[in-house]
Amino acid sequence: MPHDFLQSLFLAAAAFLGGVINSIAGGGGFIAFPSLIAAGLLPIQANATNTVALWPGQFTSIAGYREDLRKNLRLVLPVVTVAAIGGFAGSWTLLHNSQNSFLRLVPYLFLLGSTSFALSGPISRRIKTRAVAHAGSPEHIYVVPLLFLLLCITYYIGYFGAGAGLLTMTALSLCGVERIAEINALKTVITTVANLVAVIMFIAYRAVDWRYCWFMMITCAIGGYTGARNSRRISDRILRPIIIALGFAIAIWFFTHPTL
Repeated sequence: MPHDFLQSLFLAAAAFLGGVINSIAGGGGFIAFPSLIAAGLLPIQANATNTVALWPGQFTSIAGYREDLRKNLRLVLPVVTVAAIGGFAGSWTLLHNSQNSFLRLVPYLFLLGSTSFALSGPISRRIKTRAVAHAGSPEHIYVVPLLFLLLCITYYIGYFGAGAGLLTMTALSLCGVERIAEINALKTVITTVANLVAVIMFIAYRAVDWRYCWFMMITCAIGGYTGARNSRRISDRILRPIIIALGFAIAIWFFTHPTL
């Protein structure tokens, strides 16, 4: 078989698997980004292509949270505004980095993402326990600290983003959003908007490799649907440790290969 066909098949499979993982446990970028590097893309182009390919699956998930978003309409506009600013700043910084400078940061970014996933189980359980304990009590949301934290997190989303969902949930919980459904709804909107701005920037700066991106978007969407339909059969308690181990392994690989 021609090399280009095998490479495209490999990336399609990686995007499909990334979609499945995102729909069940998160962390699909741990699969797609190194696959694009392995296919020969430069680091910044690989990250941009990965972000664009995985974004449509994030957007479609907003519809499922529309009822919970209505309960926090007063927060939606400020957090979306901050997400747009952070996503713009992070993606702008990435696009103005050199390839080797970004590559030297990649192992640390994977370490951050992997550590976030490793902590996600205990933190998620703590958030749920706190939500139950405060059920029925009035919320007091610390808006200014929340917006500052979200600005930092969405900057990271625009720049790289692995593990950002947990960071966003933690910030919302720490600043007073109590109900888990509302935390998930706001988290989805925040990460989707930050990534949307990054997607627009990456397309405008022609950092996306469309040879691979268009079919990766399709297979990722199929993978996301497949994962959602079979989520009860695939335990995230099994999948999450695999993703964490993979993230740390990729970080080690990039530490030992620090230059192009």
